[in-house]
Amino acid sequence: MSGGGLLVAGTTSDAGKSVVTAGICRWLVRQGVKVAPFKAQNMSLNSFVTREGAEIGRAQAMQAQACRVEPTALMNPVLLKPGGERSSQVVLLGRPVGEMSARGYHGGRQQRLLGTVLDCLEQLRGTYDAVICEGAGSPAEINLRRTDIVNMGIARGAGLPVLVVGDIDRGGVFASFFGTVALLSPEDQELVAGFLVNKFRGDVSLLEPGLDMLHGLTGRRTYGVLPFRHGLGIDEEDGLRVSLRGTVRESVVAAPVGEDVLRVAVCAVPLMSNFTDVDALAAEPGVVVRFVDRPEELADADLVVVPGTRGTVRALEWLRERGLADALRRRAAEGRPVLGICGGFQVLGEHIEDDVESRRGRVDGLGVLPVRVRFAHEKTLTRPVGRALGEPVEGYEIHHGVAEVLGGEAFLDGCRVGQTWGTHWHGSLESDGFRRAFLREVARAAGRRFVPAPDTSFAALREEQLDRLGDLIEQHADTDALWRLIESGAPQGLPFIPPGAPA
Repeated sequence: MSGGGLLVAGTTSDAGKSVVTAGICRWLVRQGVKVAPFKAQNMSLNSFVTREGAEIGRAQAMQAQACRVEPTALMNPVLLKPGGERSSQVVLLGRPVGEMSARGYHGGRQQRLLGTVLDCLEQLRGTYDAVICEGAGSPAEINLRRTDIVNMGIARGAGLPVLVVGDIDRGGVFASFFGTVALLSPEDQELVAGFLVNKFRGDVSLLEPGLDMLHGLTGRRTYGVLPFRHGLGIDEEDGLRVSLRGTVRESVVAAPVGEDVLRVAVCAVPLMSNFTDVDALAAEPGVVVRFVDRPEELADADLVVVPGTRGTVRALEWLRERGLADALRRRAAEGRPVLGICGGFQVLGEHIEDDVESRRGRVDGLGVLPVRVRFAHEKTLTRPVGRALGEPVEGYEIHHGVAEVLGGEAFLDGCRVGQTWGTHWHGSLESDGFRRAFLREVARAAGRRFVPAPDTSFAALREEQLDRLGDLIEQHADTDALWRLIESGAPQGLPFIPPGAPA
């Protein structure tokens, strides 16, 4: 097989497209297929830096790992990073090219990018046996179809068969499947091969009559029913659609090693980016991570994390409005652990000069670290390596702010003062030895009898998660039929379901 492909679309956002795409990729690579992921356009605040210094969505980096290949900018040529309700930074082939309103983007710029994304897909299909593409939102967003470059636009342009994923746990999956097809034009409908049910709980035999009826109504089969599994939502695209307020993450792998657990509170700042940084903490047995937005929720926390954000000045305002700024200052003064990452590091400093992101000029920070930040037009995109607390560390940087460190003790690219730590490095906590050393420091400062597990490997846990996704596809999908779809395209003679797309 050479140049095969598939588009994994969804009835809604968060239907499971990203994890299904990763699962199909992992299943294929275990069969010896040379496979790559692709998402033409991603809207996400969770991004990653490739080895060539390109910024792409973290979901595509995770899918590349599922394929056991190095991620590249070709796999996510257009990345939109929201800066508010109505505008986003446009990242093209890994580099920011400007800020644009939603109306401006959908009004013309998006359509002009179709040739670019099709060229990227063609390059991947020329290199790999198969490319598994992920759509965005729903292909039946009829108001956006004219300028679509990520769903049926890319399917039509590249002749890809389409598999529609629906989240049955939300309810209404049959209506969603039928309505998705029925709102597409005849030309688009010809490419929709069938459906995949995601997050099913219970006895599949009770679902089968409905699947038979759906086949009768649409002429399209269901390629699998994936059971509900906890803990598979790895590297979510962003924290915009679903509030993380009160969300708790913790290891389900093993019991704590020491006598105490370690409680981590993550400030759920607006436009939170790369909040997956704390997943490595949550992977440690005995570490409980929760997202908070009230100062009283910091009281029993052993460590408070201020994560990255696409709106640093807005995050500062929010921290002050919520009373969290004063709580963070008190913690720092009392020598209780605080970690700021990227934008979270910047807010802990003395002041910020921002004529780029917020265009607010000089804004006072929280003043707990001897750091001054100036926003540059050029974005820093790099994969640094170094040492901290006697351990090797790897990370990645994605930021406009340039930090001038005026004191304190060196800590990665930033500094620490007492138990207040700051760095631009995302992903540093995935370095196992460093994470354990950092948690030992936190436990000592917090007076907790917490002991990091000596053998937790974040990379190995990630591989186990990806294998579980591959297992879901292998065990609960018709893989022979999926293979034929990837290799040969959508079946011929699929019926048109009225009314079709509005004229």
